[in-house]
Amino acid sequence: MKLTSRITPCLWFDHQAEEAANFYLSIFPNSKITAISRYGEAGQEIHGRPPGSVMTVAFELDGQPFTALNGGPLFKFTEAISLQINCETQQEVDHYWDKLTAGGDPKAQQCGWLKDRYGVSWQVVPTIVPRLVADPDRQKSGRAMQALMQMQKLDIAALERAYEGERR
Repeated sequence: MKLTSRITPCLWFDHQAEEAANFYLSIFPNSKITAISRYGEAGQEIHGRPPGSVMTVAFELDGQPFTALNGGPLFKFTEAISLQINCETQQEVDHYWDKLTAGGDPKAQQCGWLKDRYGVSWQVVPTIVPRLVADPDRQKSGRAMQALMQMQKLDIAALERAYEGERR
């Protein structure tokens, strides 16, 4: 297997690694499973998994490599780390938001954050956001930030209106 990236996020699941990888593949273009490794009899007294069950799934989402590990119930995902999706259009924002929230945490979080059905935190962020909130005009950037803080799924047009000082 050719190493495609020096840094590859590894996501720890109880037993849903292959299921989760396939879920993510259904959402992101240019995605694929690149390898699946299985538990053997060696170390079974430690890992406790049936021989032949999935241990890791190597996969790519839009070219970005990931590893999903079936490591057991010991560790859970938290918002301390999230995966950020940069979106050029509202259509992209809507697509990723709708697909990732399907079957997930019923309470989407503020500012474009959400949790998927596996507990993984994502940020669905329009690429325009950094420009709007970092504008040297403090009034414009402040209005954009105020609007952003009121949203769950981000709305590009509403952010732009707030930035420009337009009321709707």
